[in-house]
Amino acid sequence: MSVSQFNLPDVGEGLTEAEIVSWKVKPGDAVKVNDVIVEIETAKSLVELPCPFDGVVETLLVDEGQTVDVGTPIIAVRTGAGDAATAVGGPAEDLVPVPPAPAEPEGERQAVLVGYGPRTTAAKRRPRKGAVAAVPEPVAPPPVPVAPAPEPAVARVSVLAKPPVRKLAKDLGVDLTIVVPTGPNGTISRDDVQAAVAAPAVAPVAVPAGTGTGWDGLPRQDRVAIRSVRKATAKAVTTSAFTAPHVTEFVTFDITRTMKLVERLRESRDFRDVKLSPLAVVAKAVCIAARRTPDVNARWDDAAGEIVLQRYVNLGIAAATPRGLVVPNVKDADRLPLRGLAVAINQLAATAREGRTPPEDMLGGTISITNVGVFGVDTGTPILPPGEAAILAFGAVRKQPWVHNDEVKPRWVTTLALSFDHRLVDGEQGSRFLADVAALLEDPGNALVWA
Repeated sequence: MSVSQFNLPDVGEGLTEAEIVSWKVKPGDAVKVNDVIVEIETAKSLVELPCPFDGVVETLLVDEGQTVDVGTPIIAVRTGAGDAATAVGGPAEDLVPVPPAPAEPEGERQAVLVGYGPRTTAAKRRPRKGAVAAVPEPVAPPPVPVAPAPEPAVARVSVLAKPPVRKLAKDLGVDLTIVVPTGPNGTISRDDVQAAVAAPAVAPVAVPAGTGTGWDGLPRQDRVAIRSVRKATAKAVTTSAFTAPHVTEFVTFDITRTMKLVERLRESRDFRDVKLSPLAVVAKAVCIAARRTPDVNARWDDAAGEIVLQRYVNLGIAAATPRGLVVPNVKDADRLPLRGLAVAINQLAATAREGRTPPEDMLGGTISITNVGVFGVDTGTPILPPGEAAILAFGAVRKQPWVHNDEVKPRWVTTLALSFDHRLVDGEQGSRFLADVAALLEDPGNALVWA
């Protein structure tokens, strides 16, 4: 028997860390290859990870709620003697397997998770409970045994501390980020936490007014960790705002004909089983207009010193979810008919609300739409998703007085706002694209001429 460890993989391009949300197995459970063993939360979505081994769960190396780096061992599985993973030195439960010797038969190689592959790093011991973190020592090739050594911390968030130390700090109300570490390599120990508790308290800042509880009897303040989608969103919009010079233009127009078209299509045979909204028609208009002004669908490649003209539309749809804002995209949206586009948008939004958007749906967007109108907002000045040249805000559709055929009549009116990267899109191009989208929505018949 041997013990194999599974390291947290990169399930999306550029993933550096993830939170362990819930374990689907416990020590002693039998597992097979591709059995779901854990649910993790990345900066983009919830992801279920399958097991790359057949065997019995030996140890869960990371607690639920912890955030760990990609490449960190998260579970140890006791595998059969025929598996390629071989423990070296000491009890098997204390060791990480090393790669098989070259002479082993091909058929006995360790099964790996599809798309992740085995890591070719040197073997390392996993941490024992109560051990102090230390720099891992090099391990000699098998079968030379390795003497026991202090263990590195399995996981870290923003500081180096063992799970028991983190629990102690939480119980005592100690913020680990302000604790002075004295352990090896900057590790915080139990003594460090207790020393922080015993330290003289800083004089509190006087509050001039307002004491007791806040709204609905709740505490006046709460602190929420910045992580997951909120952390990724903050980084993305900050990078975008200070990298791409934003320009925003607006147009207000009569969208009555599109509203009537949506009502007619909802009653038609082809759309009876589809939830059709004006957003789907706006999406179709964006795809058509982007073809007429391809600069709004381009990408700035600073490293190569090039502008990448993309002759396809991966249409991002901004979705508000319980986990925060995400912008998954419909691949090749320009090739879909209106019905297919409506179905794709509905599925994409439903998956996003459940927090289960696949990482690949978050990558490769070329232009986006944000539907602020669903909140009763007239419009806004959206920030570009990183790497995209333009984003369109679709405002609320309201019935209001409008001059139509030289008479003031009640008409459905809306406002669109287009933010674009001025490095890629000049005012003329941005204005032309925005005017085209408005013209298509004002008179959907234009699509017959342009598409």
